[in-house]
Amino acid sequence: MNRKLALATILTLVSLTACHKSDSGSGSSASAGDTASSGEAIKFVKTQDGSPLEIKPELFDTPAAKEFLASGKNPYVGKEDAIKEGKKIFQLYSCTQCHGPDAGGQVGPALTGPNYHYAKDATNKGMFETVWNGTNGGMGAKGKGLMDPTDPNNGITPDELLKVIAWVRSHGQATGNEDS
Repeated sequence: MNRKLALATILTLVSLTACHKSDSGSGSSASAGDTASSGEAIKFVKTQDGSPLEIKPELFDTPAAKEFLASGKNPYVGKEDAIKEGKKIFQLYSCTQCHGPDAGGQVGPALTGPNYHYAKDATNKGMFETVWNGTNGGMGAKGKGLMDPTDPNNGITPDELLKVIAWVRSHGQATGNEDS
């Protein structure tokens, strides 16, 4: 009985410690994984290898993008205005060339599920990471400053990408917010 109590106490302490971790770092090299002004930000990882994906927090400059950074949930999912804008952006960046006009797949994989080429794309955070930084399978990075490294202003912004993801989600059954 004492072993069970000791184990339960240790597990409780470990859980509480993990929940109350604070960012001890400081300085100007902040990333999207650093503490956001409203609390702990989500941590991004590269689809290619699972290593940390650093995204400048100042790129998350709209209320929706800030909400996503804090929670991993896409506030644009189900919002008609954002979905319309997402469709335009999807077409502007020529995503239709590989993923088809309704994101159902063409040369590249379908983005609408229920089966995803990268399982993590079932979540909005996962799809965001995949599109932002690209894949090993042929899709280059689309994120601002990554799409064309010689032009830091080229590429999609976090807010635009969230709208694209909302449009993609409008063509499938998953919202991507369930497991974010």
